[in-house]
Amino acid sequence: MPYVLMHVSDLHAGWPFNPDLARLLAADAHALQPDLLVVSGDLVQRADFPHQWQVIKAYLRQLPGPQLIVPGNHDVPLLNVFDRLFRPYRQFTRHISSEINPVFELPGLAVVGGCTAHGWTVDGGRLSRDQIAKLEGIFRRYPSGTCKIAVLHHHVIDPPGSQPGRIISNADDVVDLFDRCGVEVLMCGHIHVSYIGSTLDGRPDLERGTIICQSGTTTSTRGKGREAGKNSYNVIEIDDTTIRITQQLFLENAGRFVPVAQHIYPRRSAGVYALPEPSAIDDRR
Repeated sequence: MPYVLMHVSDLHAGWPFNPDLARLLAADAHALQPDLLVVSGDLVQRADFPHQWQVIKAYLRQLPGPQLIVPGNHDVPLLNVFDRLFRPYRQFTRHISSEINPVFELPGLAVVGGCTAHGWTVDGGRLSRDQIAKLEGIFRRYPSGTCKIAVLHHHVIDPPGSQPGRIISNADDVVDLFDRCGVEVLMCGHIHVSYIGSTLDGRPDLERGTIICQSGTTTSTRGKGREAGKNSYNVIEIDDTTIRITQQLFLENAGRFVPVAQHIYPRRSAGVYALPEPSAIDDRR
């Protein structure tokens, strides 16, 4: 501690991919040198096309490591029905990673990915019972005070103003899992709109809730809703008492990604339920 994470999502290598933005993102990533770069799915636009995998594989090599990457629904074949149903992750595991439910650990930090994209779904996502049981076993092995972070492609709550009905089909089960395991942050993407909030926004019955850190599309032309035509990513700073999330948005008049909002939360897993005095926060910068 402290740690810095960079969260990007929905890169969509293929016709929507913006190589100029991709170069700017790479420069930002190398300037930041995060302790972990998280990619929450949809690396390619159409998983059936090998060239798109070559493009994204080459691009990811331009970004700093370590990296934690989970598949999105676009990373599962659509046109090849056999692959979609029986080998949905063949291209992902060949070009990106052999692990579709990755785990990254540092002292006091655990980042755990879950694959919500499956061949039998087109747009929605799901964590199976076996996945939920496995994730619970992983999260529970970390001692008290560990900052536990989950990474999924699909989201669990519809952000304000977004198209409803595209959340994980068993969202309540997933939200309950995070709450009982003390997961502090969920990183996700999918709908190309950024959002920072809490699972308590939709489930006030929860004991603690989980911070939602959702990224819009970072390098494609497929921004939606209030982020139509826009691109974004998040920077997450974690220390012993606080979690600070900065939303970065590409502004054309600036010609770069700029910080447009910042959210600061107390570290609940550390037994802290109030933020330090502002001067104490400023002194750490």
